[in-house]
Amino acid sequence: MASFSNRECVQALIWQEGKLSILDQRKLPESIDYIQYDNALAVADAIKTMQVRGAPAIGIAAAYAMALSVQQHYSNENKDWLASVEADRKVLAEARPTAVNLSWALNLMHDYLLECKTNPVNAMIEKARLVHQQDIDANKKMGELGADIIGHAKGILTHCNAGALATGGYGTALGVVRSVVKRNEQCAIFAGETRPWLQGARLTVWELAQEGIASTLIADSAAAMLMANGQVDWLVVGADRIAANGDVANKIGTYSLAILAKHHGVKVMVVAPSSTLDFTMVSGDDIEIEQREVTEFLPSCYQQEDSLVTAWNPVFDVTPHDLIDVIVTERGAAFHPFEIGIEDLNEYA
Repeated sequence: MASFSNRECVQALIWQEGKLSILDQRKLPESIDYIQYDNALAVADAIKTMQVRGAPAIGIAAAYAMALSVQQHYSNENKDWLASVEADRKVLAEARPTAVNLSWALNLMHDYLLECKTNPVNAMIEKARLVHQQDIDANKKMGELGADIIGHAKGILTHCNAGALATGGYGTALGVVRSVVKRNEQCAIFAGETRPWLQGARLTVWELAQEGIASTLIADSAAAMLMANGQVDWLVVGADRIAANGDVANKIGTYSLAILAKHHGVKVMVVAPSSTLDFTMVSGDDIEIEQREVTEFLPSCYQQEDSLVTAWNPVFDVTPHDLIDVIVTERGAAFHPFEIGIEDLNEYA
């Protein structure tokens, strides 16, 4: 078991001695356990089973997985090693389909591999490490920009976990929270519990506590009362995919929070790296929403063949662009309406 000292930024992913260590987030906060991986298919399973989660972290894990695949299959004697790597890439692509960072990272690493003129193993490892570092740098830029926009806030509500655990480090939405608190220690931070996996309760408040940042956990159903009481003036969330018109796919419950925010005059900020922008998606209607097993929250007594009770378990929802005030990326911010300006944030258009 690893441990973090107070105020030390947690790390979801660590590359060391040719292997990828992933913090098993399913066991937090009771246990801090890293699992070491040396092949791409095992990393794909770690992504699928939510050992690692959060769109940017998923993309980084996929980049390292591609490096592991090349490390495993490449040799002068194996003439079919590229085919083996491609097979691994296809398995990785199916692990979490809603997070566009997954396909972005896989395509980036695939294209780099095909253009590689040097030892592909070393080159792919260095490329993956660069992807990781660039994400950390981008998070810090977004944190400062978001804090500039928010200014002196009374309170911020966040949903799910979009912090260091969901990224390469520092965080997207939680990166903004970190930067705001550094400037304004009086700003109250609220985190929704985030059903059914409780990322807010298990991850966000724990992560903030590691750095000595005070926070208040609320039940998801208490958000309306919190807003009605005037305790928050910003809702700050991350994103798994952003369509060309500014519609945002994020953790289930984000849509309802945005509706509540609109009614109560609370502003909504979405914070995500530019790799999350997907201009192949005209609107949120085009985004595939991942459905997970109902057994994740359906009581076992209802999991019988003749049961009259079932469950519906979408992992994400889509927040329409007209409920969002600003989208912040490392390349800048786009303010509503998004018809003008959002394309300028797309590094890969």
